[in-house]
Amino acid sequence: MMSRTYLIFTLKYYALSTKSLAQYDEVITRCRSLFLAKTRDYGTAWRILRLASLTDQIFIKAKRIRSIQQKGKQRIEDAIDGEFVAIVNYGLMALIQLQLGEDGPTELEMRRVEGLYDDVVANTRALFDDKNHDYGEAWREMRVSSMTDLILMKILRIKQIEDNSGEVEVSEGVEGNYQDIINYAIFALIKLTENNRV
Repeated sequence: MMSRTYLIFTLKYYALSTKSLAQYDEVITRCRSLFLAKTRDYGTAWRILRLASLTDQIFIKAKRIRSIQQKGKQRIEDAIDGEFVAIVNYGLMALIQLQLGEDGPTELEMRRVEGLYDDVVANTRALFDDKNHDYGEAWREMRVSSMTDLILMKILRIKQIEDNSGEVEVSEGVEGNYQDIINYAIFALIKLTENNRV
């Protein structure tokens, strides 16, 4: 028989977890909308990028965020949350590139792009849900600056794996690192949104 304390904990976790998934979906809706709008404007020109180039794009965005966080001011008024959105979308592009390979067709139909985007989001969201269950929403206690640092660390890991021709001995490969980067960026966007509501 379940104890009262365990039951209360389970109900509280379920409510918070449901809230987190709803917030996750809100962020993804925003990222997806921008991604598809840019696809309508530019087509799938990003398909020409090698994985290392996408890794470097994410690195540049994360370095800018960290620089602004450390300096406490910025000269170009592009908001930090826009950079986290870009990190999500570049990470999803990288996962699509992993799926399709770099030598496939450059131009993809909009319908196919939507399907590929939604597929990699579904896998990354499932990972978020599983880790969120095991870690008990620990990310909610983290600082956005720590999330930035973790994104940078994951990028450096990917760069090392790329430099090793994709070979790993005991570590997860690039796919898991890209998924973690996407999820940390989504955590940051949720926290930034909550902070602005306060």
